Amino acid sequence: MGDETATKALRSRRSCLATPGSNPRFLAKAKGLDADQVFLDLEDSVAPIAKVDARKNIVAALNEGGWGSKVRVVRVNDWTTEWTYADVIEVVSGAGANLDCIMLPKVQTAEQVVALDLLLTQLEKVHGYEPGRIGIEAQIENALGLTNVNAIATASPRVETIIFGPADFMASINMKSLVVGEQPPGYDVGDAYHYILMQILMAARAHGKQAIDGPYLQIKDVDGFRRVAGRSAALGFDGKWVLHPDQIAAANEVYSPRQDDYDHAENILDAYDHFTSAAGGARGAVMLGDEMIDEASRKMALVISAKGRAAAMTRTDVWQPPTD
Repeated sequence: MGDETATKALRSRRSCLATPGSNPRFLAKAKGLDADQVFLDLEDSVAPIAKVDARKNIVAALNEGGWGSKVRVVRVNDWTTEWTYADVIEVVSGAGANLDCIMLPKVQTAEQVVALDLLLTQLEKVHGYEPGRIGIEAQIENALGLTNVNAIATASPRVETIIFGPADFMASINMKSLVVGEQPPGYDVGDAYHYILMQILMAARAHGKQAIDGPYLQIKDVDGFRRVAGRSAALGFDGKWVLHPDQIAAANEVYSPRQDDYDHAENILDAYDHFTSAAGGARGAVMLGDEMIDEASRKMALVISAKGRAAAMTRTDVWQPPTD
């Protein structure tokens, strides 16, 4: 699969809303919010004694419908716990037809992804679902997971996203901070998370996956969320977790192209298609206004165009070929 094909096939995940499966009221409210993705959680946001009932809540919420075009995901518990296999079996058996992906937290090795893939394949065969239809989202939350991130990204064709889990990651490397998403005290130059984010991004882009940034826990500080999200968006991340409805609009804005950039990208694609055709003179490098565009320009424009189209943006400026 080429880079362009992979980019076009991926679903918009600018905002990924975390919703605890143990709270039916939150599950119902999430349906009406403007997040691109909602993941119904069985892991950290659900107390151990509430996990079994949370599975039932999630199955009911998925089957009730009303999710619109949202990507519907369930985060199960990680493979080191006693809950994982039953999480997957109960959710997929009960609501597999209304489920897009399973999110696997604390992924440390490719084998853990393979194990989930095998279990999903068996369940799809039993219940008559299209083999491979249910995707996998892999969450990187510790040093071992990061060192294996390329193998994790290629462990299964089901893998759609690679996700940074900052809180557990900070603890795993003994980072001296209690504020998730902000720079640790004493790190006053640069970004302490840059290496981690770039490792995840390179693994995702090398293998046609989406890269998703983790949460910002100061949920009332929307300006802080926007600032932190802007860092990973600038690198090329596709979206970020949101923990509160007030963060959704900010995420959707930050991870969408600016309107001028989207219009310009579409105009580059139109102009390049025209000028490289026989009718346009079969030229490889041409001027678009005061800017020279070529094949490299087209590739850059495809990225912005794909993000804009996934976000259902509408052009406000349409290039027209010259008439002379």
